[in-house]
Amino acid sequence: MQDVIIIGGGAAGLSAALLLGRSRRSVTVIDCGQPRNAPAAGVHGFLTRDGVAPLELTRLGRADLAPYDVRVEDGTVVSADRTDAGYRVSLESGASFEAKRVLVTTGLVDELPDIAGLSERWGKDLAHCPYCHGWEIQDQAIGVIGNGTFAAHQALLFRQWSANVTLFLNNAPQPSEAELEQLAARGIPVVTGSVARIHSTDDAVSSVELADGSQHPVQALTVQSRVVARAGFLAGLGLVPTANPFGETIESDEMGLTAIPGVWAAGNVTDMKATVLAAAQGGANVAVAINMDMMAEELAAAVAAHTA
Repeated sequence: MQDVIIIGGGAAGLSAALLLGRSRRSVTVIDCGQPRNAPAAGVHGFLTRDGVAPLELTRLGRADLAPYDVRVEDGTVVSADRTDAGYRVSLESGASFEAKRVLVTTGLVDELPDIAGLSERWGKDLAHCPYCHGWEIQDQAIGVIGNGTFAAHQALLFRQWSANVTLFLNNAPQPSEAELEQLAARGIPVVTGSVARIHSTDDAVSSVELADGSQHPVQALTVQSRVVARAGFLAGLGLVPTANPFGETIESDEMGLTAIPGVWAAGNVTDMKATVLAAAQGGANVAVAINMDMMAEELAAAVAAHTA
Protein backbone atom coordinates (compact mmCIF):
# COMPACT_ATOMS: atom_id res chain seq x y z
CA MET A 1 0.00 0.00 0.00
CA GLN A 2 1.56 3.23 -1.23
CA ASP A 3 0.57 6.75 -0.31
CA VAL A 4 0.12 7.87 -3.91
CA ILE A 5 0.05 6.27 -7.34
CA ILE A 6 0.82 8.67 -10.18
CA ILE A 7 -0.37 7.50 -13.59
CA GLY A 8 1.75 9.23 -16.21
CA GLY A 9 5.45 10.04 -16.04
CA GLY A 10 5.72 13.28 -17.97
CA ALA A 11 6.52 16.73 -16.62
CA ALA A 12 3.40 16.92 -14.43
CA GLY A 13 3.72 13.42 -13.02
CA LEU A 14 7.44 13.56 -12.28
CA SER A 15 7.17 17.03 -10.76
CA ALA A 16 4.38 15.79 -8.47
CA ALA A 17 6.42 12.71 -7.56
CA LEU A 18 9.40 14.89 -6.63
CA LEU A 19 7.35 17.08 -4.26
CA LEU A 20 5.55 14.10 -2.73
CA GLY A 21 8.82 12.23 -2.29
CA ARG A 22 10.31 15.24 -0.55
CA SER A 23 7.21 15.26 1.67
CA ARG A 24 8.19 11.75 2.81
CA ARG A 25 5.36 10.11 0.94
CA SER A 26 5.70 6.71 -0.70
CA VAL A 27 4.96 7.02 -4.40
CA THR A 28 4.73 4.78 -7.45
CA VAL A 29 4.82 6.41 -10.89
CA ILE A 30 3.44 4.31 -13.74
CA ASP A 31 4.39 5.43 -17.23
CA CYS A 32 3.81 3.91 -20.67
CA GLY A 33 6.76 5.76 -22.21
CA GLN A 34 4.74 7.52 -24.95
CA PRO A 35 4.64 11.24 -24.10
CA ARG A 36 2.49 13.50 -26.25
CA ASN A 37 5.52 15.55 -27.29
CA ALA A 38 7.69 12.56 -28.25
CA PRO A 39 7.69 13.45 -32.01
CA ALA A 40 9.06 16.94 -31.28
CA ALA A 41 12.78 17.61 -31.55
CA GLY A 42 12.80 19.69 -28.39
CA VAL A 43 10.87 21.19 -25.51
CA HIS A 44 10.81 25.00 -25.65
CA GLY A 45 10.01 27.73 -23.17
CA PHE A 46 11.17 25.56 -20.24
CA LEU A 47 13.56 27.73 -18.22
CA THR A 48 17.10 26.22 -18.08
CA ARG A 49 16.01 23.40 -20.45
CA ASP A 50 15.02 25.26 -23.62
CA GLY A 51 15.40 22.89 -26.57
CA VAL A 52 15.96 19.73 -24.53
CA ALA A 53 14.68 16.55 -26.19
CA PRO A 54 11.40 15.37 -24.60
CA LEU A 55 12.75 11.96 -23.59
CA GLU A 56 15.91 13.55 -22.18
CA LEU A 57 13.76 15.78 -19.97
CA THR A 58 11.97 12.66 -18.75
CA ARG A 59 15.29 10.95 -18.04
CA LEU A 60 16.51 13.92 -16.04
CA GLY A 61 13.23 14.04 -14.14
CA ARG A 62 13.44 10.39 -13.20
CA ALA A 63 17.01 10.84 -12.03
CA ASP A 64 15.86 13.58 -9.63
CA LEU A 65 13.62 11.05 -7.86
CA ALA A 66 16.46 8.71 -6.84
CA PRO A 67 16.96 10.00 -3.25
CA TYR A 68 13.28 9.59 -2.33
CA ASP A 69 10.76 6.82 -1.68
CA VAL A 70 9.58 6.96 -5.28
CA ARG A 71 9.71 4.13 -7.76
CA VAL A 72 8.91 4.29 -11.48
CA GLU A 73 7.16 1.36 -13.15
CA ASP A 74 7.07 1.05 -16.94
CA GLY A 75 3.67 -0.09 -18.11
CA THR A 76 0.20 0.83 -19.32
CA VAL A 77 -2.68 1.22 -16.88
CA VAL A 78 -5.89 -0.45 -18.07
CA SER A 79 -8.21 0.02 -15.09
CA ALA A 80 -8.62 1.59 -11.67
CA ASP A 81 -11.06 0.57 -8.94
CA ARG A 82 -11.79 1.29 -5.30
CA THR A 83 -10.63 -0.83 -2.39
CA ASP A 84 -11.42 -0.64 1.31
CA ALA A 85 -8.19 1.29 1.90
CA GLY A 86 -8.06 3.37 -1.26
CA TYR A 87 -7.54 2.44 -4.89
CA ARG A 88 -6.12 -0.38 -6.99
CA VAL A 89 -4.55 0.33 -10.36
CA SER A 90 -4.13 -2.58 -12.80
CA LEU A 91 -1.62 -2.73 -15.65
CA GLU A 92 -1.76 -4.35 -19.06
CA SER A 93 0.94 -6.75 -17.85
CA GLY A 94 -1.33 -8.08 -15.10
CA ALA A 95 0.51 -6.32 -12.29
CA SER A 96 -1.42 -4.12 -9.90
CA PHE A 97 -0.64 -1.48 -7.28
CA GLU A 98 -2.63 -0.02 -4.41
CA ALA A 99 -2.51 3.43 -2.85
CA LYS A 100 -4.51 5.81 -0.71
CA ARG A 101 -4.57 8.49 -3.42
CA VAL A 102 -4.33 8.51 -7.22
CA LEU A 103 -2.97 11.31 -9.38
CA VAL A 104 -3.68 11.19 -13.12
CA THR A 105 -1.13 12.97 -15.33
CA THR A 106 -1.51 10.98 -18.56
CA GLY A 107 -1.85 13.99 -20.84
CA LEU A 108 -3.68 14.17 -24.15
CA VAL A 109 -3.81 12.51 -27.56
CA ASP A 110 -3.89 14.79 -30.60
CA GLU A 111 -6.41 13.79 -33.26
CA LEU A 112 -5.44 15.34 -36.60
CA PRO A 113 -7.67 15.91 -39.64
CA ASP A 114 -7.76 12.97 -42.03
CA ILE A 115 -5.62 14.54 -44.75
CA ALA A 116 -3.11 12.45 -46.67
CA GLY A 117 0.47 13.31 -45.73
CA LEU A 118 -0.46 15.49 -42.76
CA SER A 119 0.26 13.24 -39.78
CA GLU A 120 3.76 12.46 -41.10
CA ARG A 121 4.71 16.10 -40.52
CA TRP A 122 3.54 16.15 -36.87
CA GLY A 123 6.36 17.22 -34.56
CA LYS A 124 8.52 18.21 -37.53
CA ASP A 125 7.28 21.14 -39.61
CA LEU A 126 3.64 20.77 -38.53
CA ALA A 127 3.34 22.86 -35.36
CA HIS A 128 0.34 23.29 -33.07
CA CYS A 129 1.56 25.98 -30.68
CA PRO A 130 3.48 29.10 -31.74
CA TYR A 131 4.82 29.62 -28.23
CA CYS A 132 6.33 26.13 -28.33
CA HIS A 133 7.55 25.98 -31.92
CA GLY A 134 6.91 29.33 -33.61
CA TRP A 135 10.53 30.44 -33.29
CA GLU A 136 11.68 27.41 -35.28
CA ILE A 137 9.45 28.29 -38.27
CA GLN A 138 9.75 32.07 -38.10
CA ASP A 139 9.73 33.94 -41.44
CA GLN A 140 8.77 30.79 -43.33
CA ALA A 141 5.74 30.35 -45.58
CA ILE A 142 3.26 28.97 -43.02
CA GLY A 143 0.06 27.27 -44.08
CA VAL A 144 -2.79 27.22 -41.54
CA ILE A 145 -5.11 24.26 -42.17
CA GLY A 146 -8.62 25.20 -41.03
CA ASN A 147 -10.12 22.67 -38.67
CA GLY A 148 -12.64 24.47 -36.49
CA THR A 149 -14.02 27.82 -35.44
CA PHE A 150 -10.61 29.15 -34.34
CA ALA A 151 -8.94 28.89 -37.75
CA ALA A 152 -8.86 32.65 -38.33
CA HIS A 153 -7.56 33.25 -34.81
CA GLN A 154 -4.80 30.69 -35.38
CA ALA A 155 -3.74 32.38 -38.62
CA LEU A 156 -3.66 35.78 -36.93
CA LEU A 157 -1.65 34.33 -34.05
CA PHE A 158 1.04 32.78 -36.26
CA ARG A 159 1.30 36.08 -38.14
CA GLN A 160 3.39 37.23 -35.15
CA TRP A 161 6.13 34.81 -36.26
CA SER A 162 5.94 35.25 -40.03
CA ALA A 163 4.65 37.78 -42.55
CA ASN A 164 3.97 34.92 -44.98
CA VAL A 165 0.89 33.15 -43.60
CA THR A 166 -1.92 31.60 -45.65
CA LEU A 167 -5.22 30.33 -44.24
CA PHE A 168 -6.47 27.23 -46.06
CA LEU A 169 -10.08 27.24 -44.97
CA ASN A 170 -10.58 23.49 -45.55
CA ASN A 171 -13.59 22.44 -43.42
CA ALA A 172 -13.54 25.44 -41.08
CA PRO A 173 -16.51 27.83 -41.01
CA GLN A 174 -16.34 30.94 -43.14
CA PRO A 175 -14.64 33.71 -41.13
CA SER A 176 -16.84 36.54 -39.94
CA GLU A 177 -16.74 39.94 -41.63
CA ALA A 178 -14.65 41.26 -38.75
CA GLU A 179 -12.21 38.34 -39.05
CA LEU A 180 -11.93 38.78 -42.81
CA GLU A 181 -11.08 42.44 -42.27
CA GLN A 182 -8.43 41.49 -39.69
CA LEU A 183 -6.93 38.84 -41.97
CA ALA A 184 -6.79 41.31 -44.85
CA ALA A 185 -5.22 43.97 -42.64
CA ARG A 186 -2.46 41.53 -41.69
CA GLY A 187 -1.93 40.39 -45.28
CA ILE A 188 -3.18 36.85 -44.72
CA PRO A 189 -4.87 35.38 -47.83
CA VAL A 190 -7.80 32.98 -47.35
CA VAL A 191 -7.86 30.01 -49.72
CA THR A 192 -11.22 28.25 -49.92
CA GLY A 193 -11.78 24.60 -50.74
CA SER A 194 -10.97 21.32 -49.04
CA VAL A 195 -7.37 20.25 -48.50
CA ALA A 196 -6.76 16.91 -50.19
CA ARG A 197 -3.09 16.20 -49.55
CA ILE A 198 0.11 17.53 -48.02
CA HIS A 199 3.19 17.09 -50.19
CA SER A 200 6.71 16.71 -48.83
CA THR A 201 10.10 16.75 -50.51
CA ASP A 202 13.29 15.43 -48.87
CA ASP A 203 11.43 15.03 -45.54
CA ALA A 204 10.22 18.63 -45.55
CA VAL A 205 6.73 19.87 -46.28
CA SER A 206 6.58 21.51 -49.70
CA SER A 207 2.96 22.21 -50.69
CA VAL A 208 -0.73 21.99 -49.86
CA GLU A 209 -2.90 20.36 -52.51
CA LEU A 210 -6.59 21.22 -52.66
CA ALA A 211 -9.43 19.00 -53.87
CA ASP A 212 -9.44 20.85 -57.20
CA GLY A 213 -5.84 19.74 -57.80
CA SER A 214 -4.21 23.13 -57.25
CA GLN A 215 -1.02 23.19 -55.19
CA HIS A 216 0.21 25.98 -52.95
CA PRO A 217 3.85 26.02 -51.78
CA VAL A 218 4.50 26.15 -48.02
CA GLN A 219 7.48 25.58 -45.73
CA ALA A 220 5.61 24.87 -42.50
CA LEU A 221 2.10 24.02 -41.35
CA THR A 222 -0.14 24.43 -38.35
CA VAL A 223 -3.50 22.91 -37.56
CA GLN A 224 -5.84 22.86 -34.60
CA SER A 225 -5.93 19.24 -33.46
CA ARG A 226 -8.75 17.74 -31.44
CA VAL A 227 -7.27 16.77 -28.07
CA VAL A 228 -8.59 13.85 -26.03
CA ALA A 229 -7.60 12.92 -22.48
CA ARG A 230 -5.86 9.59 -22.02
CA ALA A 231 -8.26 8.44 -19.35
CA GLY A 232 -10.25 5.44 -20.52
CA PHE A 233 -8.93 3.45 -17.56
CA LEU A 234 -10.92 5.69 -15.20
CA ALA A 235 -14.32 4.56 -16.51
CA GLY A 236 -14.59 1.94 -13.78
CA LEU A 237 -14.51 4.74 -11.20
CA GLY A 238 -17.25 6.61 -13.03
CA LEU A 239 -14.86 9.32 -14.14
CA VAL A 240 -15.08 10.12 -17.85
CA PRO A 241 -13.72 13.04 -19.89
CA THR A 242 -15.90 16.10 -20.40
CA ALA A 243 -16.38 17.51 -23.90
CA ASN A 244 -15.40 21.07 -24.78
CA PRO A 245 -14.95 22.97 -28.08
CA PHE A 246 -11.41 21.58 -28.48
CA GLY A 247 -11.86 17.97 -27.40
CA GLU A 248 -12.23 16.15 -24.08
CA THR A 249 -10.47 16.58 -20.72
CA ILE A 250 -10.87 15.39 -17.14
CA GLU A 251 -12.55 18.03 -15.03
CA SER A 252 -10.91 19.03 -11.76
CA ASP A 253 -11.15 21.92 -9.33
CA GLU A 254 -8.48 24.59 -8.86
CA MET A 255 -6.53 22.25 -6.58
CA GLY A 256 -6.65 19.35 -9.06
CA LEU A 257 -9.30 17.27 -7.28
CA THR A 258 -11.69 15.43 -9.62
CA ALA A 259 -15.30 14.47 -8.92
CA ILE A 260 -14.01 11.25 -7.30
CA PRO A 261 -12.65 11.80 -3.75
CA GLY A 262 -9.01 10.75 -3.58
CA VAL A 263 -8.47 10.98 -7.35
CA TRP A 264 -6.61 14.04 -8.62
CA ALA A 265 -5.48 15.31 -12.03
CA ALA A 266 -2.69 17.59 -13.25
CA GLY A 267 -1.13 18.68 -16.52
CA ASN A 268 -2.71 18.52 -19.96
CA VAL A 269 -5.15 15.77 -19.01
CA THR A 270 -7.11 18.45 -17.16
CA ASP A 271 -5.62 21.69 -18.56
CA MET A 272 -5.17 21.51 -22.32
CA LYS A 273 -3.55 24.96 -22.47
CA ALA A 274 -0.65 24.07 -20.19
CA THR A 275 2.82 24.15 -21.70
CA VAL A 276 5.40 21.65 -20.45
CA LEU A 277 6.64 24.16 -17.88
CA ALA A 278 3.09 24.92 -16.73
CA ALA A 279 2.32 21.19 -16.53
CA ALA A 280 5.35 20.72 -14.26
CA GLN A 281 4.16 23.55 -12.03
CA GLY A 282 0.64 22.11 -12.04
CA GLY A 283 1.98 18.76 -10.89
CA ALA A 284 3.85 20.43 -8.04
CA ASN A 285 0.76 22.36 -6.97
CA VAL A 286 -1.41 19.24 -6.91
CA ALA A 287 1.28 17.34 -5.00
CA VAL A 288 1.06 19.93 -2.23
CA ALA A 289 -2.74 19.67 -2.25
CA ILE A 290 -2.59 15.86 -1.99
CA ASN A 291 -0.10 16.02 0.87
CA MET A 292 -2.26 18.53 2.75
CA ASP A 293 -5.33 16.34 2.19
CA MET A 294 -3.52 13.31 3.59
CA MET A 295 -2.16 15.33 6.51
CA ALA A 296 -5.70 16.42 7.43
CA GLU A 297 -6.89 12.82 7.35
CA GLU A 298 -3.95 11.62 9.44
CA LEU A 299 -4.41 14.45 11.94
CA ALA A 300 -8.10 13.62 12.37
CA ALA A 301 -7.22 9.98 13.03
CA ALA A 302 -4.50 10.98 15.51
CA VAL A 303 -6.87 13.28 17.42
CA ALA A 304 -9.55 10.58 17.56
CA ALA A 305 -7.03 8.06 18.87
CA HIS A 306 -5.68 10.53 21.41
CA THR A 307 -9.17 11.35 22.66
CA ALA A 308 -10.04 7.67 22.96
